[in-house]
Formats: sequence, C-alpha cells, structure tokens
Amino acid sequence: MSKKRRRINYFKLVTTSTILIAIIVLAVMGIKKITTKISNNTENSRTSERNEQPVVIPEDKTINLVAIGDIMCHNTNYQTAYDANTKTYDFSPAFVNVAKHVEKGDITIGNLETTFTGKEVGYSGYPTFNTPEELGVAIKNIGVDIVSTANNHCMDKGSKGVINTLDNLDKIGISHTGTSRSKEEQDTILIKEVKGMKIAFLSFTYGTNGINIPSGKEYLVNLINKDFMLEQIELAKKQNPDIICASMHWGIEYAQKQNKEQEQLADLLFKNGVDIIIGNHAHVIEPMEKRTITLDDGTQKEVFVVYALGNFISAQNKEHTKSTAILDMNITKKGETGKLSIDSVDYTPVYCYDRGSGTKNRYVLLDVRQEMQDFEAGKGNISQSLYNTLKKELANTEKVLGEPIK
Repeated sequence: MSKKRRRINYFKLVTTSTILIAIIVLAVMGIKKITTKISNNTENSRTSERNEQPVVIPEDKTINLVAIGDIMCHNTNYQTAYDANTKTYDFSPAFVNVAKHVEKGDITIGNLETTFTGKEVGYSGYPTFNTPEELGVAIKNIGVDIVSTANNHCMDKGSKGVINTLDNLDKIGISHTGTSRSKEEQDTILIKEVKGMKIAFLSFTYGTNGINIPSGKEYLVNLINKDFMLEQIELAKKQNPDIICASMHWGIEYAQKQNKEQEQLADLLFKNGVDIIIGNHAHVIEPMEKRTITLDDGTQKEVFVVYALGNFISAQNKEHTKSTAILDMNITKKGETGKLSIDSVDYTPVYCYDRGSGTKNRYVLLDVRQEMQDFEAGKGNISQSLYNTLKKELANTEKVLGEPIK
C-alpha cells in the first residue's frame, strides 16, 4: 500500500473516532441532564407531598384526681379496730360506706397525720402518734395511692419515726412525699404517670410541734420556707410534668377560713409553677377556689386550691371536726395548646360517726347525702337525731366549700 493511501485511511480512522467520542459525550451529558431533571422533579414531588401532610394534633388527656383530708388515729380509733382473737387490727369497716368515692380516682392522695413507727415502740395517740400499720393497709385497699407525710406530727417519734413510717409505707405500697430518709431522697421529686399525664407531688409543713429536727438531717422534713419551696418546684419542673400538685400543712386549727399567710403562700406557689394545692391541718373544712392567673411572661393558666379538707378519720369531737369532704377533680391537658383545664371540682360530704364507747367498729364514715336520702325515703338505718346532725353538718360543709365547680 502506498504512503498516500495509508495517510488517507489514518485520517478517516481519526475522524471517525473523534465523531464517535463526541456522540458518546453528548449522549452521556443528555442522559445526566435528563436524570437530574427527573431527580429534581421527584424531589419536588416528595417535598410537595411532605408539605401536604396534615398536622397531627395530640389528643386531649383527662384524669380524675381524688383528695381526702387528715388521716389520724387516736387511742380509741386503734383500740376499737383491735381483734383480741387474732391479735390484729382491722380498720376497714370504718371506710366501707365511702370506699367507692375514694377508689374512683385515677390517682388519690391524702394527708397521713400519724406515724407508723412500729409495735415495739408502743402504739399511742395524741399528742405523739404511733399507729398500727394496718391503717395504712386499709387506706391502700380503698384506693389511696399517695400520702403527704410533712405535717406537725411527722416527728412525733423522732427520726426513727420518720424513717420507719416511710419504710412501712413502701412495704404497703403507698407512695409518699414530704419527709425523707436522705438528702438524695428529698431532692428526688415524686412523679406519677397517670393516663399519659405526668404529675409531680410536693409537700410542706409549717412545723413539727416544737420537736427539733436533728442538725445535719434537715432533709427529714420539708418545712415551709420560701427559698426551699422554690428549689423543690424547680426540681419538679426539670422532670417536665404536666401538673405540679402541692400539699400544704398550714393555717390555724379549727378555723373554717384561710388566713392571709395561706393566701400569700398559695399565690407564691401558683406564680412559680404549682397548679393544684391540697391544704390540710385545720381539722375542719376550709374554702376551695379555682381561678385564672396571669404569669410574669403574660401567659395565663388555671389553678385550684382547697385550703383544708378536714379530718378524713379521727376521734376528735370539737365542732365540725367530724365533717370532711372527698374532693373529686377532672383535669384536662389540651392537646392543641398543651394548657391545663380544670374542668370540674365536685365533692362528697362525709361524717365520721362515733357509735359510742364499747361498740365494735366504733367509728364509721358516712356518706352524708346518701344517708339523708335513705332516711327521707324511709329505708335508712340512722336515727332522727343523727339525721338532724347530718343535715346541720351538710349545710355547714356546703356553705364553707361552696358550690361544686363546673
């Protein structure tokens, strides 16, 4: 082959190869462009789909909270509960008529105003209480979940009394707040999960009847002190609760009206995050109140306080100390806003009837309205005299507490 022909063939080969490479490059660029367009269109479609997804609003959550008053035990209370044959104590007959009102709560709280120090110390009533643990079993069986233990009788048997009481409550299965076995326990806020709502429980007392709290063991009792209470509230807030409920042992015994100090303390607690206050100590009923308050940041919230619920069980006989009320609250957390709504607050008036010395099961709690209705219908078991007493006590209870809140 001549050199000229070889040059021509070589030129054709180079030209053909260049054209093929150019075609391939253009094809790849086209495919990439098409792929990118498809990818962009797909992503835009996905973004559009995401943007079109409906916003899911959490459902409202509602719970029923029940509160009872002072759980006390005088000498005659535990003496009449004693069974000489079995050598045990049975307090359950006292609560038969009102158990349904206590156990209906999704969560139920009361004030334990005695100690469960133990039999070896010797059982005793006023002025320094030590009660058979069977009382704790009885209130557990009617639905009490939590007790406040910070009150003026919590130190009646000293440090041992505080510690043994908490140990026995743990054995019984009742949660507690207000007294502690260590600083760590004091700073561990009691939290309860109830039907999807998180509740923090706090408890404070004005004092311990002059009984000194040992130096270095201040954690034994939560005392009412502004700085300390605010610290406890902040610890509670760190748990992100839906509700903060505080039990307050305050006020003046046998007074049916709260004083200025109680009102100021309530304002302080509400302003700093507490939603519900259950008061005790007076041994008689004091008013309740629902209100809407404005916080420092301008937001508003609903709060509730009952200043005292009276004695749930005791042997006191001063005027109105036999009357109490079982509080029944419905509380909702709004799914859309996250705010609390106190939907209703109702109550069942109760009377602690003393059947008299020497009577078996001497003390029994009566559902006042039910007993009166039965008597009026001619099927009750109470006397005319007791009916008259219940009528008088009911009028007083309704006057002090006011109308149920709807």
